[in-house]
Amino acid sequence: MNILFRADSSSTIGTGHIMRDLVLSKKYAKKGHNIIFATQNLDGNINHKIEEAGYKIEILKSDTIKELDKLIKKFKIDKLVIDHYDIDYTIEKQLSILNSKISIMVFDDTYLKHYCDVVLNHNISGDKKKYKGLVPKHCKVKCGAKYTLLREEFYKEKKKLKKKNILSTINHQPFTIFIAMGGADTANLNIKILKILKKYKNIKVNLVTTLANKNLEKLKNYCKNRSWINLDINSNKIAKLMAKSDFAIVTPSVTVNEVYFMEVPFIAIKTAENQNDVYEYLKKKKYAVLAEFDEKKIIKMIKKNSNCLMELY
Repeated sequence: MNILFRADSSSTIGTGHIMRDLVLSKKYAKKGHNIIFATQNLDGNINHKIEEAGYKIEILKSDTIKELDKLIKKFKIDKLVIDHYDIDYTIEKQLSILNSKISIMVFDDTYLKHYCDVVLNHNISGDKKKYKGLVPKHCKVKCGAKYTLLREEFYKEKKKLKKKNILSTINHQPFTIFIAMGGADTANLNIKILKILKKYKNIKVNLVTTLANKNLEKLKNYCKNRSWINLDINSNKIAKLMAKSDFAIVTPSVTVNEVYFMEVPFIAIKTAENQNDVYEYLKKKKYAVLAEFDEKKIIKMIKKNSNCLMELY
């Protein structure tokens, strides 16, 4: 089967779409299916990740139906996986009409109307009931933690994970905090968070970001000569870093699915509208969440949710 993934990444879009598509594509590839990615060459993209995974890339010049349809026919695509906010119900239906035998699968985070055969909301907040009337009757709805896309490294690290010693700081071991504000950190919060954490003693920070981060040079300069910060760019050991962490500060996005799975206590700070559903779910479940960056509230939440740091501020 020939499977075409349509997704983009950039300094403004972020990297999450491509990263989760790579997890899904690996599952298909293991079954012997042929994988192709259709993406644009946008500023700050991570198309190199697709190449590193060994998949063919077709660079698109636009978001037009004509260009995508041409690719579908050229490679005789059997399944089209759409992970793109600008490709809506109308476009999906047109592509289906133009290619009657194709199966369309759509990633959805915000409960929008879709014309597809499968809709996947792999967030822990995913609610199947909310798709009633939004997708065709024949559409298979896959929602919630059961369908969360996690790389193999997370399963391996969780197996190895040993029970945390809540007295680690008393035993002179640094309290370790994992920070991931999105591969592109579109809200530019990394340095602001680090400035809060520098006030604590006996602390270690593992901060992950990517080359898609427009503020990367400023972040590098800030981290320079601060031995308590480990800046990991384009990391391939996210699960390992999480497993070593006592606490995490993340966005309510793909990353929160990962810290949730790894059972790491966290604060989730919303930085984009497409994170609303996960944010509301976490809030309802009484997890530590913020609708926006707020220094005083972050300090309060850190003290409340990370016992060992209470006396270190």
